[in-house]
Amino acid sequence: MSQQQPHRHLSSHRVERRPVCCVSAVPLDGPEKAPDAGNTSRPFNMNHYATKKSAAQSMLDVALLMANSSQLKSVLHSGVQHRFYTALIVLVSLSIILQVTVGILLIFIVKYDLNDVKKQPRLNKMNDAATIIVFFTVLINIFITALGFESGG
Repeated sequence: MSQQQPHRHLSSHRVERRPVCCVSAVPLDGPEKAPDAGNTSRPFNMNHYATKKSAAQSMLDVALLMANSSQLKSVLHSGVQHRFYTALIVLVSLSIILQVTVGILLIFIVKYDLNDVKKQPRLNKMNDAATIIVFFTVLINIFITALGFESGG
């Protein structure tokens, strides 16, 4: 009887269907295709996508903010005798300010409805501004890493 169960599992209706691995916003073969696809006929929800993107970006922003806070603490602990003390304080502080700015922009981006055509130009500008600020934050953090920290303990 236990030998029949695996055989029955292999011949079940599930095995004959192919799972949908990727859902495209625009079906390749037109909207009338994909009878077994289930939820592929639903329109692509830009708000859901933007919220997920902003949440992921916010998590990365928080991680970088924590790293920069730790770096700032390390520089302040090492004192003025550190070779690049002033430069590191300025760069780390600027990086933290830019990260907070991006966080505020992301809050406003998530707040607005992306499907509202009237708000899309403003959202595009805010998204572009966030992208540019993130780019400069990455550059600043490259300089912070290049200057490095030499801590004695």
